Amino acid sequence: MPIRELKVCLLGDTGVGKSSIVSRFANDCFEHTTNPTIGASFVSKTVQYGKELHKFVIWDTAGQERFNSLVPMYYRGSAAAVVVYDVTKRDSFCNTLKKWVQELKRHGPEDIIVAIVGNKCDLSGIREVPLEDAKKYAESIGAIYLETSAKSGCNIAELFKAISQRIPPLYLVGNSENAPIKLRKQKPRPRFGISC
Repeated sequence: MPIRELKVCLLGDTGVGKSSIVSRFANDCFEHTTNPTIGASFVSKTVQYGKELHKFVIWDTAGQERFNSLVPMYYRGSAAAVVVYDVTKRDSFCNTLKKWVQELKRHGPEDIIVAIVGNKCDLSGIREVPLEDAKKYAESIGAIYLETSAKSGCNIAELFKAISQRIPPLYLVGNSENAPIKLRKQKPRPRFGISC
């Protein structure tokens, strides 16, 4: 079974739950208190998708503004960028998330898959970002959209499955099992635009 290594970069404001999403996906655990990420950290996890194994190499970037200048070196060469906001903090959606989308549009890989993720959906009682607003924004830029809860595990596996679904499948050239693996040509997707 062929293995694909897929670099995924998580972006977003400090405290939105990026590290918790990574921890829940990679280790199926949630810690109630976590220290802010310094610079970036990475973890990997391999999952089966169809007839392939997808090895996600996940870069969890720091959300503090003083580390923003370092982030482009982490999303360079990424297959996907997951831009996370906190559903209970409007500013994390209206300002920080949209700023990262603009940054990806200007400097990210042209064919990067973008996922917009509203984390902490278990706190719906104190929600500040309406589901429809976020969904509409994600649709307008051609991004995947999911609401997740790293605490409960809601939609964490589904997020990475949705990324896998956007990766063009591999096929073997010739009949030999040792034949080189090539990417099947991907149908062009509309380049995401910005609307604030």
